[in-house]
Amino acid sequence: MIGTGVMGRNHVRVLHELAQADLVGVADADRAAAGRAAAAGTTRAYASHTELLERERPDAVVIAVPTNQHHAVVLDALAAGAHVLVEKPIAGTLAEADDLVAAAARAQRVLSVGHIERYNPAVLELKRRLTEGQLGRVFQYHARRLGPFPQRIRDVGVVVDLATHDLDVMRYLSGAEIVRVYAETRREVHTTNEDLVSGLIRFDDGAVGVLQTNWLTPTKIRVLNVTGERGMFRADYLTQDLFFHENSASEGASWQQIAMLRGVSEGPMVMYAIQKREPLRVELEAFLDAVEGRPAEIVTGADGREALRIALALVESGQQERVVITRD
Repeated sequence: MIGTGVMGRNHVRVLHELAQADLVGVADADRAAAGRAAAAGTTRAYASHTELLERERPDAVVIAVPTNQHHAVVLDALAAGAHVLVEKPIAGTLAEADDLVAAAARAQRVLSVGHIERYNPAVLELKRRLTEGQLGRVFQYHARRLGPFPQRIRDVGVVVDLATHDLDVMRYLSGAEIVRVYAETRREVHTTNEDLVSGLIRFDDGAVGVLQTNWLTPTKIRVLNVTGERGMFRADYLTQDLFFHENSASEGASWQQIAMLRGVSEGPMVMYAIQKREPLRVELEAFLDAVEGRPAEIVTGADGREALRIALALVESGQQERVVITRD
């Protein structure tokens, strides 16, 4: 484990509990912080990640350092022969992300990115039901990710830090690519970057995405609505609940018939029973399965790179006050 901030300590806790992992060391530039994390995980502490890599020669490394250090630390880990799970965003720039994806391919090592919402049980169940066609054609994805300002964030704004979660989930659920974006952004409490974004996204299958993300709301809200022909799914990331609000007019009718003759009407609402699990544990189990060559659905380096690319396009749109084309 490299980096023992908030997420790093959570990784240490879960890795210590996993039977398939042997946590051989933790590293942090703050030697005292590394020592505290090591004590919690009953392992060894290092003040230098290079010393950890040289002495322990780990099969796999989890990296949770500040974003502006991702590029250098991931390259060091890959060069040492380790598979890597790096916290999102994959890197600070698109060029750095491309470099990391290429380096992992050359080293023939797993490179996964910690877009943890992909492993949320509500999202996994939503993906299953969308794939089975329960909603029919999807019209819109609407994500709200709101909350107070985290003092730990200094090197990136809310788009790269938070909106990347929902960009990745939308791409995962839709299987479509994003062709253009438009964003309005504001900076109110962050010293250098935006802390509010309202964004519009167009997918190549015609669906529309709406992003509302900020660090200015005094309570956490993490909700995704997916609207389509047969109704609307509502997934709550925090409670891991999934609801389906049915369009009662859709029963036994095609969308063309509904649109022409009946319109949309309110039907029953169903709350699905979902086995709740800690997404971080699911993420780490999938990563370790991939490292050991077992079938596993992970967020790849390429996935992380695409989420970063779209996030940077949203930042550009907000700064330049124009639509940004992301794909021909």
